[in-house]
Amino acid sequence: MADISSRKDDHLDLATHGDVGFRRTTTLFECVRLVHDALPELDFESLDLSVRILGKRLKAPLLIAGMTGGSDRAREINRELASIAEERGYAFGLGSQRAMLKRKQVASSYQVRDVAPNALLLGNIGVVQAAKMSTDEVAALVGEVGADALCVHLNPAMELVQKEGDRDFRGGLDALARLSRELPVPLVAKETGSGLSPDVARRLAGAGVRHVDVSGAGGTSWVAVETERASAERRGLGEAFREWGIPTAASVALVEPFGFDTVFATGGVSTGLEVAKAIVLGASAGGIARRVLQGLDQGGRDGALSMLDQVETELRMAMLLVGAADVATLRSRPRLLLGELHAWVERVGGRAC
Repeated sequence: MADISSRKDDHLDLATHGDVGFRRTTTLFECVRLVHDALPELDFESLDLSVRILGKRLKAPLLIAGMTGGSDRAREINRELASIAEERGYAFGLGSQRAMLKRKQVASSYQVRDVAPNALLLGNIGVVQAAKMSTDEVAALVGEVGADALCVHLNPAMELVQKEGDRDFRGGLDALARLSRELPVPLVAKETGSGLSPDVARRLAGAGVRHVDVSGAGGTSWVAVETERASAERRGLGEAFREWGIPTAASVALVEPFGFDTVFATGGVSTGLEVAKAIVLGASAGGIARRVLQGLDQGGRDGALSMLDQVETELRMAMLLVGAADVATLRSRPRLLLGELHAWVERVGGRAC
């Protein structure tokens, strides 16, 4: 168990301070152009940012994305960020609850309901672990933290670089289909930095999955995180695949035609303008992880809140400048896809304009 807790703290250190971003790959949000409305006829302060996601009303289409759990330090971070999500009316995601399967004593690092009684709370477990568990066991994991929904994360690239990682990914789709049918809460199929392709979206939809988190490439590379922790013999493998994945903007556009009820856009999202672009591409909400963690690390609660103020202001400004009084209208605003993003959408699938 000490090894798992140590690994979680390593992840926090690297995600906050390490050189673990994609070096060449971007999210491709820079390839999205929104159409300016010079006569919006809107009041900036009266714009409606609220959305309804997974049965709960959010004050803004924002998710503080799942990052951590399983150690004392993770407990402090989860509780602080969950209380911010409660205060601001955002969704909040827990990091992988796999550590709870190894040692029940770490459950408190995931328990945030006392500081976030009303927030949309997302639990988290890996698909490999979920496939080995009964539905009742998975439901118990959800119930222990009081989650409103469960993210089942897909992370084969990360696992293959990790020395102690999983190697057998068979049975994942069947597990997602079973849990989508049988869990008492909604299931969100979530990638972890490599994005979802149209083929995977098609298979997920066919299995009855109605909610996804694309978690695309362009932000933190979890392959790079594990490469930093890897032995010398595995570092070469990690470096070879550091840029692996589908950029976040491309993944959102590619899964949009499949009609999921919820699409979270995470993976390198860091500004309100990027959240706006993600919504125009088809996302339900944008998720931010590393920038929130860095704000908390550098300036405490006030630092994180200041950063989120900026994100909301940018989102509000983007909405006004495209003439959108609310998020539903924002989703229907025209856009132009340029360069590499257009190539992804045109050649791999989805709609190009």
